[in-house]
Amino acid sequence: MIDELWERIIGLEGEKFYQIRGGDFTYIVKGNGIELSRTNRSISKTTFNEALKYVPIENTVPLQHLQAPSYLFAILMDKRVRKSDW
Repeated sequence: MIDELWERIIGLEGEKFYQIRGGDFTYIVKGNGIELSRTNRSISKTTFNEALKYVPIENTVPLQHLQAPSYLFAILMDKRVRKSDW
C-alpha cells in the first residue's frame, strides 16, 4: 500500500494542499521524503507508512506522535491521494 500511496504523493508534488484550519501548503519530493513549503519540516516515506495504520481519520489526534501531524492529515485525507482506498 505504501508504494502506491508514495507514487500518488510524488505525482502531486507542487500541488496545493489544505490543513484542517485552512492553511495551504505545497511540497517537493526529495528522495524518500517530502519537504514542506510552510515550515522547515520534512516527512519521510516511513512516517507516511506509519500513519497509514490510523486511516481513515477525522482529525490529527491519532497522528500527534508523528512528525508534522497536520500536514500528514492534509495529504493522507486529500481525495487526490486516498482516492477510494479508505
